[in-house]
Amino acid sequence: MKEIKTIGVLTSGGDAPGMNAVIRSVVRTALSNGLNVKGICKGYAGLLAGDAIDMELPCVSGTLQRGGTILGSARSKEFATPEGIEKAKANLIDMGIDALVVCGGDGTFRGAMALSEAGVPCVGIPCTIDHNIGCTDYTIGFDTAVNTVVEIVDKLRDTSQSHNRCSIVEVMGHNCGAIALHAGICCGAEAVIIPEVRNDLERDVLKNMSEALNKGKTHFIIIASEGVTGERAKQRTMDTQQLAAFIEEQTGVETRATVLGHVQRGGKPTARDRRIGSMMGNYAVTLLKSGASNCVVTLKKNRVDHKDIKDALEITKTINYEELRTFNEIR
Repeated sequence: MKEIKTIGVLTSGGDAPGMNAVIRSVVRTALSNGLNVKGICKGYAGLLAGDAIDMELPCVSGTLQRGGTILGSARSKEFATPEGIEKAKANLIDMGIDALVVCGGDGTFRGAMALSEAGVPCVGIPCTIDHNIGCTDYTIGFDTAVNTVVEIVDKLRDTSQSHNRCSIVEVMGHNCGAIALHAGICCGAEAVIIPEVRNDLERDVLKNMSEALNKGKTHFIIIASEGVTGERAKQRTMDTQQLAAFIEEQTGVETRATVLGHVQRGGKPTARDRRIGSMMGNYAVTLLKSGASNCVVTLKKNRVDHKDIKDALEITKTINYEELRTFNEIR
């Protein structure tokens, strides 16, 4: 195997708080081991454009607490083609990069797997607020996103309580309800609507609200994952605003919808995201130094480990049903 002298690092797909902790850790670990580091700007699109910078300690100074990604991120349709992979490999050779650390989710890892199969050593690090990577117990950015949702919902509860309202909060997670479920537990929500469970509005929302109203409750919080309200309500055209109108019509409780959107991606990473990001970045460099490739860094039972990318991509993420049971019993 060719000796690794220069490591490239890039962030791809949606940004996640804690990505900068990963970048910082990769740079500092590599430099302390006598390796060079190049930061590739704007993900795989930047790789195809040959857009990279030399990274020294000053490049990552003061970045640990910053949200987003200092390297930028972008999606690239060209990279998903065989021609795109060959062009990316050629650019890596031209830039003198011997191996890559790639930060992102499933799509990012598929790109890393293609590069590995083309002969470029790659290690992936799971960075996505959706928490939807099946091979790891945790993905960087999730904790910060949930804390952001909790902070906003706590503020919404103040006004909901003041006006005896129901607030429906739409959070990210089109195919994964982890943010909604965790926030639902932490915020004392009356109901969560998530893609993993086929909710029945009459049974799971309206009935619960009616029983609570009879017991004297006057305000409610409902948290819904984006894109699932229509299917769960058996009305595929029902968005969050329409769901709010439906609940108000059926219960008589004034109901308002709030769509949080991309605010969930931003903000200073929590201590957990900084710590795990730092650990995973360090471990990724260690893996590449040892000759490992085509793998994903994972967190299993609070220990950093790794798994073959192909095997990792075949693992489906499921909701934690123990957490769901807990929510249903304490709501």
